[in-house]
Amino acid sequence: MYTLIIVLLIIDCIVLGVSVLLQAPKGGGLSATFGGAGSSPDSFIGTRQAANLLTKTTWWTAGIFMGLAYLLQLMSAHASTPRSVLDEPFSQQPAAPTAPAPSSTNPAVPLTPAPAPSTNANKPTAPKPKP
Repeated sequence: MYTLIIVLLIIDCIVLGVSVLLQAPKGGGLSATFGGAGSSPDSFIGTRQAANLLTKTTWWTAGIFMGLAYLLQLMSAHASTPRSVLDEPFSQQPAAPTAPAPSSTNPAVPLTPAPAPSTNANKPTAPKPKP
């Protein structure tokens, strides 16, 4: 369904582009539409032009384009919602870490407790005052 609407939108874009490019220029541009040069002083928003087949095609294809684009936007907004990896259960237990092989050199952490310090060696001495 989504692919069909995209194909219809692409065809509509091509028809819209061709119908706009095939129209004859009316002259004056935007300034003539709003009462600028080339328009009569008694017209407020410009003159009414007769609608021909290309003008009607342009309006219809532009409306179809807007409708299809809105429909695609609605379809893509509800297609997928973001999910957290924390919501998923564990699929497999992680492998237990293996202990490193013992080495023949001294270990980084001593395996025997350190000897207790003597009580006299750690007493701070007061500095002697200078005369």
